[in-house]
Amino acid sequence: MSNWNERSGRTEMVQQGRPRTFDEQQVLDAAMRVFWQHGYEASTIALLREATGLSSASLYGAFGSKEGLFERAVAHYVAGPGRVSDRVRDLTLEPLDAIASMLHSTIEMQSDQAYPGGCLVTLSATVGAGGDDDIAARNAVAGRRAEDRAGIEDCLRRGRAAGAIRSDLDLEAATVMVHSFVLGVSTQLLDGVPPASVHSAADLIVNALHGGI
Repeated sequence: MSNWNERSGRTEMVQQGRPRTFDEQQVLDAAMRVFWQHGYEASTIALLREATGLSSASLYGAFGSKEGLFERAVAHYVAGPGRVSDRVRDLTLEPLDAIASMLHSTIEMQSDQAYPGGCLVTLSATVGAGGDDDIAARNAVAGRRAEDRAGIEDCLRRGRAAGAIRSDLDLEAATVMVHSFVLGVSTQLLDGVPPASVHSAADLIVNALHGGI
């Protein structure tokens, strides 16, 4: 049984009559890193227990299931390191600047040694064994990828309307191009491609949208 204490920002686990208190954000950060590094399927409860310092009973009591913990960890990632994807929604930036900022910030975050390599949303649950929990985990990250695609398309649409992006641009194809690049950053960096080279490739994407060479 768990109770959320809004004043302290902590979740209290009641186990055998004794409350156990932990910092939920710290637990989610630890779980996020496990899923990010190992992927959903390979992130065992044993690994999650070790990383979070909680028992299986506490984890299940607070989050319901491994799937529930994963969904919360994805939301934690989106609000934290993964928020770089939201640069395309920044209406204070010119559309092309927003696209460029999103691309370069994504590369910087994914190559930051403070984090596991690559992108949690791209890598953690792309495939699975087909069980109900695997399907739910894949749906959780697929939903976020759909939101990112929509954000990119909206940004490109604003850019074309403002005359900042080629008027003959096929918005659907351009969205796929930009989003495919974002998804591919993970494998490029994990394969050892230097971040500088990936940044240069991002510049080519932006130039192509503008109509430059």
